[in-house]
Amino acid sequence: MARVPEMTFCKPVHPPPPTANIEHLSAVEKAKKRFSLEGKCAVISGGARGLGLTIAEGLLEHGAAAIALLDLDEKEGQHAVEKLHSLYPEKPENIVFQSVDVTDADALGKTIHEIAESFGMIDILVCFAGIVSSVRALDYTPEIFRKICDVNMIGTFLTAQAVGREMITRKTGGSIILTASMAGHIVNYPQTHVAYGTSKAGVQHMTHCLAAEWAEYGVRVNSLSPGYMDTRLNASDDLTDVLPTWFERTPMGRMGLKEELIGPVVLLASSAGEFMTGSDLRVDGGYTLF
Repeated sequence: MARVPEMTFCKPVHPPPPTANIEHLSAVEKAKKRFSLEGKCAVISGGARGLGLTIAEGLLEHGAAAIALLDLDEKEGQHAVEKLHSLYPEKPENIVFQSVDVTDADALGKTIHEIAESFGMIDILVCFAGIVSSVRALDYTPEIFRKICDVNMIGTFLTAQAVGREMITRKTGGSIILTASMAGHIVNYPQTHVAYGTSKAGVQHMTHCLAAEWAEYGVRVNSLSPGYMDTRLNASDDLTDVLPTWFERTPMGRMGLKEELIGPVVLLASSAGEFMTGSDLRVDGGYTLF
């Protein structure tokens, strides 16, 4: 009979995080150290635009040494790199873009390995690649439903798998941050988002499974569940009629700013969140409270 693989808990003993031995520092130095990403190398999928690009800027602001942006659109990717180079001219070789399809396991694995070889390691992964489509449940075709799940759920897994493999084989550990959504907790009413909500609920549970399986290697896996954010996706004319409903159902009465995701990501990526794994942080203005 074939042996069933098992997960092992409490087997390894990892060194304490940097924040565990900072008593000799001043209060200001402790605070900076706790949320510092100095020397860290990060990969951001869906990083050429919107939330992904904002997070790239945030990681660099907190001291990240190298950033690799992954996206399909080469034009957007080059514009993103040019913008980051203008902000951080001292890091021209450490801010790069790679065009890759997150549903192509072979190409993705090769790209991630090349990045790890170039940077020497990958400490942080943030997954933002995703798509959405408002289709009434009775009108979905298998192809449309499958495409949304392929990008949002399978693409997220393949990216985490490729980066997790590098973290584990190189014995560096690291922080993997997946983007779920409040749509994985509740229904994005009045839109018709059954495929999107289903895929994001899958990402949340994927987070739990990977966190449990990879903890012994020092790889932490957490997720973010943003609410309605001020992205280009939510600025389209066809959403004008639903905005009042969004604001009414959000206790804070507004959409979130892209920059308001930087803090939660830095928490999960830095020593400040060193004992967090399998967590899902809701950044939704209170939308899911009711």
